[in-house]
Amino acid sequence: MSSFASISPDKLSRLIGTPQCPVVIDVRTEEDFAADPRLVPGAIRRGAEDAPQWGQEFAGRSVIVICQRDAKLSQGAAAWLRVAKAAAETLEGGFEAWKAADLPLVPVARLPPRDAEGRTVWVTRARPKIDRIACPWLIRRFVDPKAVFLYVAPPEVVRVSERFKAAPFDIEDTFWSHRGDRCTFDVMIEEFALATPALLRLASIVRAADTARLDLSPEAPGLLAASLGLSRIYDDDLAQLDAGLALYDAFYRWCRDATGESHNWPTNRVKQ
Repeated sequence: MSSFASISPDKLSRLIGTPQCPVVIDVRTEEDFAADPRLVPGAIRRGAEDAPQWGQEFAGRSVIVICQRDAKLSQGAAAWLRVAKAAAETLEGGFEAWKAADLPLVPVARLPPRDAEGRTVWVTRARPKIDRIACPWLIRRFVDPKAVFLYVAPPEVVRVSERFKAAPFDIEDTFWSHRGDRCTFDVMIEEFALATPALLRLASIVRAADTARLDLSPEAPGLLAASLGLSRIYDDDLAQLDAGLALYDAFYRWCRDATGESHNWPTNRVKQ
């Protein structure tokens, strides 16, 4: 049973990918991290011994701290975070327990370099519709919650990428782009090792809507309609992204939790 200061891998896995997910901090030693350079989805790296210095950054926030086996490093860092007024817990069993449960782990080698503020930076074409909202949602919810997205004129994507050290996505002839009949969202799920049943179901909807193959998924016309509607509502691409995050949050929770549920309009009238 979980103590007041710990959370089980299963419970944390249910929070990851949702707006309610706490900050996840990996404090494994450099040696342990080098032996398995993967992260719990959305986790950031910090040095445990430096928690007295960086702890204030998370004051007032919910935090989960992970070390190799839920021992001195995570326990100590979480205690310092609580001193800094963060609601800090540790992951039961640590990184090893998460891995033993066969839960997703993101390979750090696939992440682009972070900027001076520790954020990954991405760039794509302006006026997004589907893939260019779906991919940022996936990155923010499962890879880097602080990720920055630059929307620029299509001819300038590559040059902006080079000048501002941003990873280009959803444009031709780049790593993060369509491959065969798969869209960029599919590619990111594969490369970031996030192939859970819920995300694969969502990927089929995104692929169908993004590639004009609406017959592939009965939900795709709804996603297409909502996406095109958002693109008409918002002139500001970043405002559209903010609104789109809520849209994909809803689709993800349906894919994960509600596919077996239907809805009708039952009445309380007694049949004559």
